Amino acid sequence: MKQLTTLLLLIFFISCNQKEKADLLVFNATIYTVDSAFSTAEAMVIKDGRILATGKTAELEKQFNATEKLDAAGRFVYPGFIDAHAHFTGYGQSLQTVDLSGTNSWEECLERVKKFAVANKEGWITGRGWDQNDWVMKEFPNNEVLDTLFPDRPVLLTRIDGHAAIANQQALEQAGIHAGDTLTGGEIEEMEGSLTGVLIDNAVDLVSKKIPAAGPDQFKKAMRAAEQNCFAMGLTTIDDCGLSYSTVESIKQLQASGELKMRLYVMLSDDQANYDYAKKNGPYKSERLHVRSFKVYGDGALGSRGACLLSPYHDKPGHYGFLLSQPAHFDSVASWLIEQRWQMCTHAIGDSGNRTILNIYAKYLKGKNDLRWRIEHAQVVNQLDFSLFGQYSIIPSVQPTHATSDMYWAGERLGMDREKGAYAYQQLLRQNGWLPLGTDFPVEDISTLKTFYAAVVRKDAKGWPANGYQVENALSREQALRGMTIWAARANFEENEKGSLEKGKFADFVLLEEDLMKVAPENMLRIKVKMTYLGGERVFGE
Repeated sequence: MKQLTTLLLLIFFISCNQKEKADLLVFNATIYTVDSAFSTAEAMVIKDGRILATGKTAELEKQFNATEKLDAAGRFVYPGFIDAHAHFTGYGQSLQTVDLSGTNSWEECLERVKKFAVANKEGWITGRGWDQNDWVMKEFPNNEVLDTLFPDRPVLLTRIDGHAAIANQQALEQAGIHAGDTLTGGEIEEMEGSLTGVLIDNAVDLVSKKIPAAGPDQFKKAMRAAEQNCFAMGLTTIDDCGLSYSTVESIKQLQASGELKMRLYVMLSDDQANYDYAKKNGPYKSERLHVRSFKVYGDGALGSRGACLLSPYHDKPGHYGFLLSQPAHFDSVASWLIEQRWQMCTHAIGDSGNRTILNIYAKYLKGKNDLRWRIEHAQVVNQLDFSLFGQYSIIPSVQPTHATSDMYWAGERLGMDREKGAYAYQQLLRQNGWLPLGTDFPVEDISTLKTFYAAVVRKDAKGWPANGYQVENALSREQALRGMTIWAARANFEENEKGSLEKGKFADFVLLEEDLMKVAPENMLRIKVKMTYLGGERVFGE
């Protein structure tokens, strides 16, 4: 008997030694691999941060000997979510300023500013998130009370979309802004010859560039706070749109020291210093940082009436919005980027803004291609222009929550006929057969579940409107999930390393309590992210 026991133990140890070693086995799960067949699995094996195999638990246990096992308890696993358009760095910095989102009046904004000023007694007061469209008085405020409250301390409060702001007199003076000043691609609002403090688009930059840059410790604190909030949403890669090369270098340092783990796809901002940097250094690629594109601004935002339209605003006759630069500038940027083989990603909201950029892209792309030049937002498109996306392989990068945030007033801005070409995600999807999704946070909430819900259900959190908003352009659940994973990865030239749970790819995944593919629409926003893994390492959850 003793000999038999010894023999069985020997066979067991030999069997274990013959198994391939792994770091982690995830089992008892429904795993949506988001591969080409949209197949599911019940288990997944990981080693050195990458996926070794997916399949059935019993088969993988025979083949692999995992150091750690994760029992998913019948819950649901998806590829790590990718936000194809956001402002990660800006979001982190906004966490250290006045949060003005969700305010119902200008008076409520002022109360939040006063409270912030008591706790932060020195330096500039900055904040972001107000939206006059959410107020009873749906008009821009003025800075009279700000001047009374803070006569000697500069204040700049940015609208939720970043395309408008209000500054007090002290901030305007530091920026050298006076009544009667004009500029290209922006407006300095006046009333009866006096400054109101309201700045639109490029005018905001005149003040914001006077704000002292964050120090290294403050920058690190901001980035780490942003990272933790994003991991809690199941985000594992974020496209950070419009950074300076110096910010990129700071990110590199934090990642090299292990103090920042989030994977970032960075778009450099449209600035000569960044073009010089790009030409000198070329694209940069590591497992956590990818820099190979530029963010260009075509026009302003619809909410502040800066979006450039082909015909006047329905609620402001004679006003068309404006481009933020002359078309010749966009043409010169496109010429340089096509020559240098960098990706061009251009913000375009209005139908005129989109048409201008689409035609410039077409001039240089010359038909079907795989350069993956993107139009960020593609928010209002003339029906005659949709085909240009497919004809020139131009990628519309859209943010579903923009539709459900704007739907209350978009018709007033655009008129019923033009509104049909707005937030037209299904129509845009048909042009190339794929569509990356993002949020544009902190313009919108960072919630991945809100992105999915807005894309599929096209309602607000209260279930309005009852039949959904322009539901002919709603995405299917599979399309929405692909847009948040593999299609977003493809928009970044990263589909071979992330975006699906397949052999050889990064083990970036998220564990949810309920199934996004089957849960009732009214329960989608209640789903909880239980765990988030980045490269096989748990970065959020129990």
